[in-house]
Amino acid sequence: MRLLIKGGRVVDPVGGKEGVGDLYVAEGRVSEPFAKPERTIDAKGLVVSPGFIDLSARLREPGQEYKATLESEMAAAVAGGVTSLACPPDTDPALDEPGLVDMLRRRAKALSRARVHPIGALTVKLRGEALTEMGQLATAGCVAFSQANEPLTDTQVLWRALQYAATFGFPVWLRAQDAYLAREGVAHDGEIATRLGLPAIPSFAETIALGTLLELVRATGARVHVCRLSTAGAVELVRKAKAERLAVTSDVAIHHVHLSENDLGYFDAQCRLDPPLRSQRDRDALARGLAEGVIDCAVSDHTPVDEDAKHLPFAEAEPGATGLELLLPLTLKWAAAQGLPLAKALARITCDPARILGTGAGTLAPGAPADLTVFDPKSEYRLTAQALKSQGKNTPFLGYSLNGRVLYTVVAGNVVYEA
Repeated sequence: MRLLIKGGRVVDPVGGKEGVGDLYVAEGRVSEPFAKPERTIDAKGLVVSPGFIDLSARLREPGQEYKATLESEMAAAVAGGVTSLACPPDTDPALDEPGLVDMLRRRAKALSRARVHPIGALTVKLRGEALTEMGQLATAGCVAFSQANEPLTDTQVLWRALQYAATFGFPVWLRAQDAYLAREGVAHDGEIATRLGLPAIPSFAETIALGTLLELVRATGARVHVCRLSTAGAVELVRKAKAERLAVTSDVAIHHVHLSENDLGYFDAQCRLDPPLRSQRDRDALARGLAEGVIDCAVSDHTPVDEDAKHLPFAEAEPGATGLELLLPLTLKWAAAQGLPLAKALARITCDPARILGTGAGTLAPGAPADLTVFDPKSEYRLTAQALKSQGKNTPFLGYSLNGRVLYTVVAGNVVYEA
């Protein structure tokens, strides 16, 4: 389709370029100007940006369709302006075989919505024992390898995995959490957990595991992405690792830069997350680290949960929050609090995650893939469960007033969503 997006505030986070103007799309790519478009979108007063790229979105297929379906979550993605997403391997069964990866990619492609980048399982069935056939999984379309939230307690297996990955240039994405220190914990080890009588996870469960992981990166030269930082100590370890020029990147769940352990209130299961909401000091350090670029990008950590699994006592409730449709408004809210310009804020959910994925997306330069979104940054609304397209209605932000509404989403030059 030959598409003209006319008169919008065009923001390209690569280089921080922005200005009011027209954007042309032809043959699935951002184009030089041309005459006679097939369709024109009036973007006056709206922002035109690259589509958002989410490095952690659980689609719940295969195997967990009672929580969500590929159709519902892909609809949620494009409604949130997300044009590319990476899905963790903790499906049922886990993404540890090429056939499963191929099936997921084909199903996602048939829906013609967002681009799906599967993350392969690092170990068979995510048990942390035997390595998967990473080469075959990469050929099938896996962009990286991970344990999702499953522990890999055997450091020798982790060492061998990083050696193997480094040999073939495969990225490894890992959560930093000591499984023994975190065992049975459901909340941050602080005053709130003590008052509520909840089993706690100390901050050093993250920093001890991250210290081990960084030592293995030094030893192997592997390229590692640290997923879902949650503590101030971890931010400082990543800062030092980057100063040392280790091949390390990191992300933070967007809800962790807004919420803290105080939001648990009286056992609000919507705030049962993994990693848990930490102290206000941790929250502020995460928000600053993301602004400074120590943390490379923000993710939705989209984890739809069925209603029955949330309507349980806090310690028994399933962790997770829906987030695909909230990535933009929560990023804008964080940026406003940090006093950041729009281009820099959008970089954390466009070109920065694109660099980690190794794709050519995340920019509006001529010739780039025409994956983009048109949104109204000033549109204010009150978040309700009914407004969410995701099958999972679980989020701590229900009832919040948020700004930022996606009006159009374009993938490969095709309009796949319009409000």
